[in-house]
Amino acid sequence: MDDILRNLGFLCLGSRLKRIGERLQADTQKIMDDAGVGIAPGQYPLLAALDRLGPLSVGDLAEALGVSQPGVTRSLSQLAALGLVHQQPIPGDQRRKVASLSTAGEQLVATAKAEIWPRIESAVIDLCGTFDGPLLSQLAAIEDGLAERPLSLRGSGASRPEDKP
Repeated sequence: MDDILRNLGFLCLGSRLKRIGERLQADTQKIMDDAGVGIAPGQYPLLAALDRLGPLSVGDLAEALGVSQPGVTRSLSQLAALGLVHQQPIPGDQRRKVASLSTAGEQLVATAKAEIWPRIESAVIDLCGTFDGPLLSQLAAIEDGLAERPLSLRGSGASRPEDKP
């Protein structure tokens, strides 16, 4: 059967990238399951950010990861329920919280750095190793381009802010 997303090219790039992301996440989950880790692959970036940057507010975590605050809040709640992060109210502002790694979270990140992340990274490098061109640089350029000007302001028929009188 024809692969519609592949055949539609740039028209369905977002859907195709999402499909690739879902496949990478599923395969990563298998590696993590084999290692006995009981969290979703999408939660590792939060742990990595807290490991690299230290305690952060939900807003700062969302900004560091480039994802929505509700998504970060949901993931932090799940990680807190597993005992991997602590969430403390910010003094003077009970609506905001700061997240930090718990001792168990620090241990999981240490194990991940030593055993799991290298295996996943090696598998992705193996997958992408024969590609021409700087894939990660190209993805960064797409992200930067969308931040500068979204699709709704690009292409034929789109009005640009500088075109308005």
